[in-house]
Amino acid sequence: MAKAKKQDAQAWMYDIISSPVVTEKSTLGSQYGQVTFRVPLTATKPAIKQAVEVLFGVKVKAVNTLISKGKTKRFKGRIGKRSDYKKAMITLEEGQTIDVGTGL
Repeated sequence: MAKAKKQDAQAWMYDIISSPVVTEKSTLGSQYGQVTFRVPLTATKPAIKQAVEVLFGVKVKAVNTLISKGKTKRFKGRIGKRSDYKKAMITLEEGQTIDVGTGL
């Protein structure tokens, strides 16, 4: 029974970490030991920390999150709205690294 709970925990952890954010600004954070991931709007900081520590096998120092509001844009003359999304900036302990290019 404990084994089934561990597998369920693994499944939700993969749902928490959607994808890495690879932009110029997010890669500048790598010199400070930071990695940026896109996460669901409902994700909490403790859940994000636990998921990163288990999936990547690293020690997390801090988790900072922000919700980016979607822009109102025009699509073929009609007004539409991009969806909101949440980003998590993970600060790793000294000496820890995550290579976002390799994936999970």
